[in-house]
Amino acid sequence: MLDFLGGLERTQMCGELRAEHDGQDVVLMGWVNRRRDHGNLIFLDVRDRTGVTQVVLDKEVSNEAHAKAEAARSEYVVAVKGKVRRRGAGLENPNMATGAIEVVARELLLLNEAKTPPFSPAEDAIANEEVRLKYRYLDLRRTEMQHNFALRSKVAMAIRNYLVEQGFLEIETPFMTRSTPEGARDYLVPSRVHAGSFYALPQSPQIFKQILMISGFDKYFQIARCFRDEDLRADRQPEFTQIDLEMTFPKQETIFRVVEGFLTAAFKAAGITLTTPFVQMTYDDAIRNYGIDKPDMRLPAMVSLTDELTAELRESLKIEPVLPVLGFVIPGVGELSGTARKALMSEIRAAFGDSGLDALDVARLKTNASFAPLAETIEKKLTEAPTLAPNGRREDGAPLLVVITPKLGTPAKWNHDPQWIYKRVGALRLQLGQKFADKHGRFTKTGTEADYKFAWVTDFPMYEWDEETKTWIAAHHPFTSPHEDDIQTGKLVNDKGAVRALAYDIVLNGTELGSGSIRIHRQDVQAEIFRSLGMTDEEAKERFGFFLDALEYGTPPHGGIALGLDRIVMILAGASSLREVIAFPKTAKAIDLMVDAPTPVSEQQMKELHLRITSRS
Repeated sequence: MLDFLGGLERTQMCGELRAEHDGQDVVLMGWVNRRRDHGNLIFLDVRDRTGVTQVVLDKEVSNEAHAKAEAARSEYVVAVKGKVRRRGAGLENPNMATGAIEVVARELLLLNEAKTPPFSPAEDAIANEEVRLKYRYLDLRRTEMQHNFALRSKVAMAIRNYLVEQGFLEIETPFMTRSTPEGARDYLVPSRVHAGSFYALPQSPQIFKQILMISGFDKYFQIARCFRDEDLRADRQPEFTQIDLEMTFPKQETIFRVVEGFLTAAFKAAGITLTTPFVQMTYDDAIRNYGIDKPDMRLPAMVSLTDELTAELRESLKIEPVLPVLGFVIPGVGELSGTARKALMSEIRAAFGDSGLDALDVARLKTNASFAPLAETIEKKLTEAPTLAPNGRREDGAPLLVVITPKLGTPAKWNHDPQWIYKRVGALRLQLGQKFADKHGRFTKTGTEADYKFAWVTDFPMYEWDEETKTWIAAHHPFTSPHEDDIQTGKLVNDKGAVRALAYDIVLNGTELGSGSIRIHRQDVQAEIFRSLGMTDEEAKERFGFFLDALEYGTPPHGGIALGLDRIVMILAGASSLREVIAFPKTAKAIDLMVDAPTPVSEQQMKELHLRITSRS
């Protein structure tokens, strides 16, 4: 027979008891985490979201409570009345926050029983992720998951409180809106009332938050749910949460300071103190120094060796005379054997394929009298900065020197991209950084600010070349403002590849946390952007008519940004996937295994929505 809770109320959470509670009468409630039967003594580890307390069921103290404990099993729901007792000398458990005490039970209530679970929430790791997602309610009981969602709640509250203090208004925007092109496929909702018409779930509140600025709200924010029907990966989900904000009359730096402020508050909630302002660099600088627009600054930047390779040296080494030569170091790798070095050189060359790039063996140059001075110059330039790990620890192992050169005949552009060499070398830098992560230790968490390298990247290209259509296409949503200089000099029409956007990203450890821009607030500029995208006035009116109408009624200069809350929490929690910080996530195939969604619907529902399913021929 199960017990009723009646009027019993708990006095403490399971994870709160400490040595100073010795002798106190307490009431605990939770789940049986583990059960150990020693005859006249039965030990139940009782768990709630705050932690675990060991409960002792002594037959001599309460024969009835002991008998109930004999029936209790893993994941039974129980209530315990008893007295806190310090554990005896040598019996403390330093691995438990409550390990200095135990509760001697006078009464045990069995509030509910449980089937034998497919896995125990007491386990630290469960290999089969599909089983975890199917039985998500069990998975969420695990200590790690409880910690993740307590952290998420603290981070979200810290961000919300900071923005409210800064004068931002939290305003909700619609879930059911119209379909507009935003780079990914929309989730569509058929209208029962308007046959053949559809709402779209928002990929972002982009247009609505701009309309709120036109409406005079000055500062808006929202912790917003967004939906995108796109292929999934570890850091992507079809529905996700972003910290969305917009301001009127801002400079880029105004928005940067606001974001740094709420990130500082969020990280403080997780026990990390950040130093601001963050590093700031242009897109071109990021590509030149890191080979990517999401720079991971935990590794040393790339170094240009173009000037060190003179025309004579290039001719002797058969290197293209005008293209860049780049080098970088991976710290702490240590001396490689001849065999290991040859294998690494082969791996690098295989990665570059027939692109025309090659690795220059600096160690081999040292053995040739003609090139030894060049090798010494390269070595000095690549290692002149001290190789300190982010936590300040000096790395004793010798750094690995990598130098990449273009062979004779290597093209200056690849798919119209003059920066392709920097990007290929940057990708190699990250690849080798991961390969030797155990050696340099720069990706290992220390629990300090040194683990987090933030950067702002600005002045992104306004357009990207589409090799398939042989045209320039927008690199951002069509409301992103170009630099005023690029409008005034005519580049917007005559030299699209050189136009810079007033767009910016906030990057952390090589991961893009969020993107934003200063928006177009003038109708004439917006019309020019649409024309430059090959969109006729009629097409623009059809897609964005309501927004273009709003621009005619005194739109102030405005700008904003959106950061992924899920991603911030994932990084703070040290999780490997967004699925670890989203309560009910989808699989890589966009399936919710717990509720078994998506599913077919009834013929009646289809009929009401004026829909029918046909097979593709």
